[in-house]
Amino acid sequence: MEKFRPPRTDEFWTEERVYMTELLNHPSEPNVSLALGRVEPGVTTQLHSLSVDERYVVYQGRAMMEVGGGPPYEIGPGDCVRIPAHISQRCTNIGDEDFIIYCVCTPRFTPECYKNLE
Repeated sequence: MEKFRPPRTDEFWTEERVYMTELLNHPSEPNVSLALGRVEPGVTTQLHSLSVDERYVVYQGRAMMEVGGGPPYEIGPGDCVRIPAHISQRCTNIGDEDFIIYCVCTPRFTPECYKNLE
């Protein structure tokens, strides 16, 4: 058994306009990462893409999701969204509470995976 922690476990602000908490992101687990994202009411995240596949699992709140330039659609608690690598994405919190999602990346997310499209 190997015990490890992500390099950073506190919540931090990102240029994406999301507060992130790394739950699982370590070089010893190169095939997956897991983070908790928190978007404040009224905030639209930065239009971006990743070089890895990402899945959102909505825990709390409601948002309008945009993937690949398609029409926005509403997502809420229990919904899952798969965003293939290199596809544009962003979401807008349309509620009056924080929008909270689990972000699962395969393979694992590193800062080099992120591409700002704004």
